[in-house]
Amino acid sequence: MSQPDYQGGSIVNLMATVVQGLGGASLGYAPLSMLEPVQLQNYRHIVLLVIDGLGHQYLCQAGQGGTLHAHLKDRISSVFPTTTATAITSLLTGLAPQQHGLTGWHTWFKELGCVLNVLPARPRLGGNGLRDAGLDVASLYDHVPVFDRIPVPGCTVAPKHIAHSDFNLALRGRAEIRAYESLEQMFELTARAVRVAEGRSYVYTYWPELDRIAHESGIGSEAASRHLAEIDAAFGRFLEHMAGSDTLVIVTADHGIIDSGKSYEIQLENHPALAETLTLPLCGERRAAYCYVKPDARDAFEDYVGRELAAYTELRSSRNLIAQNYFGLGEPHPGLRDRVGDYTLIMKENYVIKDWLFAERRYPQIGVHGGLSEQELYVPLILAPC
Repeated sequence: MSQPDYQGGSIVNLMATVVQGLGGASLGYAPLSMLEPVQLQNYRHIVLLVIDGLGHQYLCQAGQGGTLHAHLKDRISSVFPTTTATAITSLLTGLAPQQHGLTGWHTWFKELGCVLNVLPARPRLGGNGLRDAGLDVASLYDHVPVFDRIPVPGCTVAPKHIAHSDFNLALRGRAEIRAYESLEQMFELTARAVRVAEGRSYVYTYWPELDRIAHESGIGSEAASRHLAEIDAAFGRFLEHMAGSDTLVIVTADHGIIDSGKSYEIQLENHPALAETLTLPLCGERRAAYCYVKPDARDAFEDYVGRELAAYTELRSSRNLIAQNYFGLGEPHPGLRDRVGDYTLIMKENYVIKDWLFAERRYPQIGVHGGLSEQELYVPLILAPC
């Protein structure tokens, strides 16, 4: 299996380029080897457009001949796990998961005594969000946003339904928030943020719809292909509108997606002997599941996975994944080891593993991500000077 390239080829390194190119200090990671900070200094405005779920391989296959593909410079890696909660946090902080510590959609927070859905900042089983419970989400996540690391004004352009979510507010820093309701409005607000800036500026724009469609219908579906064409056409019009604005538009993604399905699903409830070895629900992702194992059941856990699931998953020590730089380089977040469990099940081929809490709403997913296939790990680096 591949792993992220934090030495100069990942979205973390892209953010090092962005921060330093806008006059900020180094965050401890090298700039992107194929885009040096000095190249950004030639532009008055930097726009980073993140298209959720747009894998490099998918763009090359489904987007051939389009405007996005015409401006494709190279591919870069996401982070591990290849999922929105983890990768978007890296894009908004400039840090790898090794430092920011948000390790998947479901993350165990020992300090709260519960498993959180990270993006909505609410317990996995549901109920009130942390802000509604009187908790300071920004203090809990404890990150300095990119917007507060650069000496230029920032703006984040986000969907209206999540623009002022606990997660977004925790990572907005000094940035202005502009909320949109459509693809066209997203590009309009992005252009307006550039046009009204009096000096240098940084705009971060996020589009989630391709990921949503892929989860429901599959990344290989006609619906996903049609939507990519819609994004591409709108992007082309946006570039025409931005011509002469002294802007560098950078487009990338948080992760790619593969298609799974019922024949690739491993349900934990069908493996009661394995479930009996665990102290917590599975955390992380369907494609990369963190397992918290009873101390006296480790042999039983390893034996069961090796005997019953070896064809579907690669069993890794979570501590070894940290040591081997899957989550990043350097000193780890103080909560990282607690948040990745004892073992990680990295799923092979198109397989997923899933458990369900008592009374938890069950929802199928066709398109999935979180693992280390090339389709999931590699995302495009698109550069469009205007």
